[in-house]
Amino acid sequence: EVQLVESGGGLVEAGGSLTLSCAGSGFTFDDWAIGWFRQAPGKEREGVSCIYSDEGKTFYANSVRGRFTISIDNAKNTVYLQMNSLKPEDTAVYYCAAEETPSIMCVDMTVADYWGQGTQVTVSS
Repeated sequence: EVQLVESGGGLVEAGGSLTLSCAGSGFTFDDWAIGWFRQAPGKEREGVSCIYSDEGKTFYANSVRGRFTISIDNAKNTVYLQMNSLKPEDTAVYYCAAEETPSIMCVDMTVADYWGQGTQVTVSS
């Protein structure tokens, strides 16, 4: 059974940093796409960042490019999202998602094959 477990969320002041982790189990990261999405209260879910496990190609939403960095440790089956210069508008539940055999998830950042339960990130002003 494919499982994705997020960790690392919390409360941080504006301008601060957090690193989220997504640990995958029940599969190996060979030729998968792993991504981060977020959903703020009253808003639709949006794609944040995505990475191809094999080639390491990365994708970012315009709203986080230059501030967030996605990385992968295939040996640990874990994807990280380093978030710097956090803003109050980054407050949301962050979800890890995965797509077996990368096709559209990283391109349009709307759909995925598997989802984690989410971790709350709150940025205070």
